Amino acid sequence: MSPSHTPRRVVVTGLGATTPVGGTVPETWEAILAGRSGARPLTQDWVSEHELPVTFAAQIHTDPAQVLPKVEVRRNDPSGQYALIAAREAWADAGAPEVEPERLGVAIGSGIGGVWTLLDQWENLRTKGPRRVFPLTVPMLMPNGPAAAVSLDLGARAGAHCAVSACASGAEGMGQAVTMIRQGRADVVVAGGTEAAIHPLPIAAFAAMTALSKRNEEPERASRPYDAGRDGFVIAEGAAVMVLEAEEHAKARGAKIYGYLSGVGMSSDAHHITAGEPEGEGAARAMAETVADAGLSMTDVRHINAHATSTPVGDKAETNAIHRAFGGHTSSIPVTATKSMTGHLLGAAGALEAVLTVLSLHHRQVPATINLDDPDPDLDLDVVTGSTRTLPDGDLAAVNNAFGFGGVNVALTFTSA
Repeated sequence: MSPSHTPRRVVVTGLGATTPVGGTVPETWEAILAGRSGARPLTQDWVSEHELPVTFAAQIHTDPAQVLPKVEVRRNDPSGQYALIAAREAWADAGAPEVEPERLGVAIGSGIGGVWTLLDQWENLRTKGPRRVFPLTVPMLMPNGPAAAVSLDLGARAGAHCAVSACASGAEGMGQAVTMIRQGRADVVVAGGTEAAIHPLPIAAFAAMTALSKRNEEPERASRPYDAGRDGFVIAEGAAVMVLEAEEHAKARGAKIYGYLSGVGMSSDAHHITAGEPEGEGAARAMAETVADAGLSMTDVRHINAHATSTPVGDKAETNAIHRAFGGHTSSIPVTATKSMTGHLLGAAGALEAVLTVLSLHHRQVPATINLDDPDPDLDLDVVTGSTRTLPDGDLAAVNNAFGFGGVNVALTFTSA
């Protein structure tokens, strides 16, 4: 496509998700509006076997075995199972668009990939020998396995991409999809993120670095972004996917349009392998870039779905970034932290929060942040609490933030239909 051409606009025509609070998008949205937490005690034997210091997580609400055929459960790591479930819901929600295979792409990120497959098959090798290692181990453990599974399922031949950028993976996958459509490489892209890392090793590792909340006696109250008593995030699992489509392609087939993915911003901190830059300079650049990419000014933004993991350092850095990016307009932007209910889905977090941002614009409702009992006075944002906030009539723009280990910053701008 010639640089002189106006970039194609990208619309959202389908939504899919399987999360700790619901097995579908409608179930998840209803739970989010109701303020229900998906965190609960872990009942598996390995919790006590390994004497884990954290004994709860936000596990998937609906067992994939209830949704997928046995053969698909057998041949896909849980991360792949979740991706297939979310992608199929999104595809059906979009009306199963007719599109040439060479014009259909996939971009589904994962921060960790098939950790269950990797460690289960290592145990098989160690205790039973090489003949007992499952033949599909490699495609099941590789991070791009879920993207490959979805591309095979849909017959997508324009590309099957996988962003691996820690907790920004799902959002970066959506950014990749926008690039594919704008450049004319695809008309439709199934994009999002997936993660299945509620396993003793990641739990022990995150706990060792003091990243996880240790509120074992009250899991549902453990994820508390912006609260003075926050002590870490709640590890979660699941997948979220959107069908993204060139506007002209969607309108030609009479598709339902939820809204537009209008802008993408990305940056890196080059500060620390796990901690974001404290003043939020890199994150602020990503936010400014996404709004500019959408052709908007910072004062056009009417809502932020924050990364807000509930860590003492992370929430402060993001608050600084929002102030740096939006300046005096910050006080008029309602902010929500939906991880207070879903927990932190790692590589799928940005994708899920993007879906929730689209729904906020579509229904003009900002979900409330739960567990904010004692607001940290240093985090001076307009955080929605108590009950949902109604957004005004007219054209709306919202920013969704996703940040990851390695200093990765991704911000997406969605606009109303």
